[in-house]
Amino acid sequence: MVVTKVEPLTKIKWKVYLDGKFVFVLYKGELSRFHIAQGEELSEEMFVKIKQEIILKRVKLRALHLLNQMDRTEAQLRTKLKQGYYTDEMIEQAITYVKSFGYIEDGSYAKRYILSKQKSKSKKEIYAQLHQRGIVKEVIEYAMEECYEQDEEIMAIKRLIEKKHFDIENATDSEKIKLYGYLSRKGFSYDCIRQVIQNSDWNA
Repeated sequence: MVVTKVEPLTKIKWKVYLDGKFVFVLYKGELSRFHIAQGEELSEEMFVKIKQEIILKRVKLRALHLLNQMDRTEAQLRTKLKQGYYTDEMIEQAITYVKSFGYIEDGSYAKRYILSKQKSKSKKEIYAQLHQRGIVKEVIEYAMEECYEQDEEIMAIKRLIEKKHFDIENATDSEKIKLYGYLSRKGFSYDCIRQVIQNSDWNA
């Protein structure tokens, strides 16, 4: 294999290309250590050594650091690692590594997210937000079944109405229609909205 390009990424990091293809990012000192320079040959043995001993170790530590910073879905973690110029192969191995220790599991993430948001957001909003985080439909739906009861959505509607200081008992029909529209746009189901508005004798 021939080093076809060594391109500066930052003041201390360089992108390395072999046979015209980007393969990894190395620090300036590592370029010297492995005698990597444009036009030079790189043996298969040395290429594997760099990937396994330098890049794979680095991407695993990066993945762990990102998960320690905050809870992330698998898709979010992949996106962050791609931003570090790691190849798909290295990212896949890092994902497998952190999964083996139980550090990332989308089903658990979805349940934690639902439980933290269900008192203030509709199921539709939560579903959309989980989907945006890269969690597949089946995982979201299962987590919803595990976490949700209709009473939770009703309580969320009540809290939102209370937050807006809306007086249901003294509201006109026109005001109630507007409230229906507002809550519907927030993603709450018609049945739950109707139960709350028609039964004004409740305590939030």
